[in-house]
Amino acid sequence: MPGPPRLSPDPSCPYSRMPWGLGLSPWKTAVILSLLLSSTALSPRSGQTKIPLETVKLWADTFGRDLYDTVTKYSGSLLLQKKYKDVEPSLRIQAVDGLELVRKFSEDMETMLRRKVEAVKVLQNLVEAAEEADLNHEFNESLVFDYYNSVLINERDANGKYVELGAEFVLESNAHFSNLMVNTSLSSVQLPTNVYNKDPDILNGVYMSEALNTVFVENFQRDPTLTWQYFGSSTGFFRIYPGIKWTPDENGVITFDCRNRGWYIQAATSPKDIVIVLDMSGSMKGLWMTIAKHTISTILDTLGENDFVNIIAYNDYIHYIEPCFKGILVQANRDNREHFKQLVDDLMVKGVGVVDQALREAFQILKQSQEARQGSLCNQAIMLISDGAVEDYEPVFEEYNWPDRKVRVFTYLIGREVTFADRMKWIACNNKGYYTQISTLADAQENVMEYLHVLSRPMVINHDHDIIWTEAYMDSKLFTSHAQDLRLLTTVAMPVFSKKNETRSHGILLGVVGSDVALRELMKLAPRYKLGVHGYAFLNTNNGYILSHPDLRPLYREGKKLKPKPNYNSVDLSEVEWEDRTETLRTAMINGETGSLSMDVKVPLDKGKRVLFLTNDYFFTDISDTPFSLGVVLSQGHGEYILLGNTSVEEGLHDLLHPDLTLASDWIYCITDIDPDHRKLSQLEAMVRFLTGEDPDLECDEELVQEVLFDAVVTAPMEAYWTALALNSSEDYQRVADRAFLGTRAGLLRSSLFVGSEKISNRKFLTPEDKASMFTMDHFPLWYRQAAEQPAGSFVFNLHSTEEPGPGEPAVVTASTAVAVTVDKKTAIAAAVGIQMRLDFLHHLFWAATQQCSAGDGLCPQSCRDSDLDCFVIDNNGFILISGRPQETGRFLGEVDGALMTQLLSMGVFSQVTLYDYQAMCKPPNHHHSAARPLVSPIYALLTRTRWLVNELLLFLLQWSTWGSWRVPSGAEAKAVFHHTHKHQRQDVLQPCDTEYPMFMHQRAIQEANGIIECGACQKVFVMHQIPNSNLLLLVTDPTCDCSIFPQILQEATEVKYNASIKCDRMRSQKLRRRPDSCHAFHPEENAQDCGGASETSASRPLLLLPLCAWLLPPQLLR
Repeated sequence: MPGPPRLSPDPSCPYSRMPWGLGLSPWKTAVILSLLLSSTALSPRSGQTKIPLETVKLWADTFGRDLYDTVTKYSGSLLLQKKYKDVEPSLRIQAVDGLELVRKFSEDMETMLRRKVEAVKVLQNLVEAAEEADLNHEFNESLVFDYYNSVLINERDANGKYVELGAEFVLESNAHFSNLMVNTSLSSVQLPTNVYNKDPDILNGVYMSEALNTVFVENFQRDPTLTWQYFGSSTGFFRIYPGIKWTPDENGVITFDCRNRGWYIQAATSPKDIVIVLDMSGSMKGLWMTIAKHTISTILDTLGENDFVNIIAYNDYIHYIEPCFKGILVQANRDNREHFKQLVDDLMVKGVGVVDQALREAFQILKQSQEARQGSLCNQAIMLISDGAVEDYEPVFEEYNWPDRKVRVFTYLIGREVTFADRMKWIACNNKGYYTQISTLADAQENVMEYLHVLSRPMVINHDHDIIWTEAYMDSKLFTSHAQDLRLLTTVAMPVFSKKNETRSHGILLGVVGSDVALRELMKLAPRYKLGVHGYAFLNTNNGYILSHPDLRPLYREGKKLKPKPNYNSVDLSEVEWEDRTETLRTAMINGETGSLSMDVKVPLDKGKRVLFLTNDYFFTDISDTPFSLGVVLSQGHGEYILLGNTSVEEGLHDLLHPDLTLASDWIYCITDIDPDHRKLSQLEAMVRFLTGEDPDLECDEELVQEVLFDAVVTAPMEAYWTALALNSSEDYQRVADRAFLGTRAGLLRSSLFVGSEKISNRKFLTPEDKASMFTMDHFPLWYRQAAEQPAGSFVFNLHSTEEPGPGEPAVVTASTAVAVTVDKKTAIAAAVGIQMRLDFLHHLFWAATQQCSAGDGLCPQSCRDSDLDCFVIDNNGFILISGRPQETGRFLGEVDGALMTQLLSMGVFSQVTLYDYQAMCKPPNHHHSAARPLVSPIYALLTRTRWLVNELLLFLLQWSTWGSWRVPSGAEAKAVFHHTHKHQRQDVLQPCDTEYPMFMHQRAIQEANGIIECGACQKVFVMHQIPNSNLLLLVTDPTCDCSIFPQILQEATEVKYNASIKCDRMRSQKLRRRPDSCHAFHPEENAQDCGGASETSASRPLLLLPLCAWLLPPQLLR
């Protein structure tokens, strides 16, 4: 089953299933409906098994009574209820003011984020100081300077000596940095494989940025909550603090280039509208088309969520590579960028290029977007990619762009031919753009980056140091060896400029400084205990994307590995808070409003197997000076109140030190991450030091500490109660329950074993390995949340089966109930208590109960042990806890007996709800060729192998040539470029998709039901009865009738397939977004004549033959 999305059905949705949701054909559905409509009117046939209603009721009541007696005894729930009742006179139940709460959280987050901004400002000021010193520093072409290269540090050669740029660099594990090996005294410098580490530009830049080391350290000492601090240079090097060892990928390549990161691009340029115009005439065939495609891919990698884009290809005529995007700009989010890359990869060259029509279309798109107030409403540019054979372009510029030149035109001359270079350069220089020639794959990265420098000129000349915040991204993007460690971050960044007077009109961008903020640390400022059992807080960006949300699932499992989802940081608020059908909440939050609204929601639990129906109140406001908005959710009813008690420190401290007591390790009771001496303390240890006065420097949440002390005192008698039970129980009783446990709203947890730890059935329960059973930052335990929605005094039973059970390892069941307190007609949940019991004991209790019969019946004529009866105990979501066939335990009833589940649904005993998951991962359809095609067509198989050989030959030649700049180790660069060019072609096994899946819920109002199902040649009789004080149902049915005419009802997710029209509408839709506040598009002092020139090229003889080889091969091999 998929993980739990926060989604709910929409009956009006055009792709919703029929209410039955059984996946049946219409004729079969009609047959089943007719059978069901006639079944309840039938009487059992002669010889048909009769099931006495009174007997089933007796069995259910007896089993329910015995079960209730057992779980109340071993859990001590009645004792705990009494203890809270005894202290009721001293209790206060306070209503939670959601608006006040969200404002307070927002102010705290604003204060924290302001500290991060100050750290970046200090960095920027230091860089400015270094730039002042640089006024007297002449660029040294022959500078020799050793620095700590992140890849080479601590590396030795065959003689045991440190390699060049790889001196000794002390690294130590640091918990604050996810236990990575770091050096908190120094920074280190990383470069991508295709940047030469001794280039004079690199050496001079690294030398000047050495001064940052001191500020990095001072920042961290002043604010120990800071994480990574760094400087990304426009020349390609990346200085990061604390210093780390950087590990290449499995191909030995460092593909990370700081200039491609969202924080760099957003800080370096204002938002932009880009139309890419690609020449796909016959002259672009072979290697030139391969280079052109790679250039487009590189351009797309420089775009972000605040940018808009489209791509037009032209030859004899023009066409949009995505016809659905005709005439518009689309947001350059990850999904659209990847979609464009796949479409570009499939383009074929043919015909003659007619550029003027394509340019006219590009200008019209940009003009219409501006007039409609769509797109970025800032920079606008056209990227022309061609081999230079262009004509009749000047009238287009006269008509659309002169004299204001509001649209910049960047030209990319593909290939080594320079015949048409003057034309391409003229176009760029007369439209405030930049011209470059790209003759190799390796040229693309550096040449594409030039357009960012041009777009940054107005901001640089004005010295506008805009502060930007990024969308969420994963720490493991930087450190691939730690991809299993989920750590979502946002970055605050600021551009760094050259202040030299002689280069002022050129607007030289030196780089970008930035610092990471762990979103987990930010969300700690919205403590869980203030939000109640089902409450939570979340953040979203100006684009409507989720920054932090308990239902954001950024990882997926592929085999045994956890991997980031491709679109994890572009999940829209409307895709998790799906109940906001009119997007009222989304609109208000994007607009930065403060307010509230209420919604009925359906909350999936337990990996999508169960569902809660709640009414939630949403409170929201913006976080000043950031593009973020904060939302707080409180559930109506008990979620609107908080229980406040009072006790002395002495009494509370005594009970706090009991060995059975722990606290939620993720919650912040005391701040322990600032002082290094406190980082090794657990929250319980820190609280004890705070209460005893042992450490006066500790800062603690006094309200939460007081709640913990009160809960510790009230729940203290439970330890003695459970201990007495364990001591007085015989061996037989030890098989009843493994342990008892309780939790309180303050995150306090008590647990006591009734058996030795070696005999415990489920050792992961109540440990960090089973997060669903623990208090976390995102949610209360599953057993607590379910119990809170059960009727007072009723227990909720849940079957837990380990993912990889050992031989003979028994299945276990948890039973839990909530303890509610009412004061002045206001009710709050104080705690939840329960036991972990073995399923075999539940079986024993059940079979004994079903031996009972009423006094008037004499000897019991029937029992669930009989072969002519099938008995099931199922929970309120339809999962089997007890069956005469052990292999059916834990399965969904509809999978085991489709006829019975169908009848229960038709009678309204169960209801079905279809939910949608917009964060799902599915196996991609085979859009290309059939896997069987090589068997049918030997020629196709031969061509496929030939194409593979050509790719391998290309990589081989790249590694043996001086491809691109002579300074770069050519083989390494070739591997990096080839790897980067083709990485988007390697499809993962799973891809993002939308899915729907059914949920089933028992209707509590229907406590008993019976009927007869007509199954053709026979009839199936059944009786259902609610088991008192539980979420369980007893089902007794006749197994002798074959009802296979009814299909199984499966609780499986299926992919939502959109037809072409709906898919196009979804892709074209422009959701509401809030544009960044600043825009720097032009400056009158800008030197527009600094518009580029031909790049240096040096290629070996084999590489010069590649175009010829490509020309000789069939075009589909190198398209």
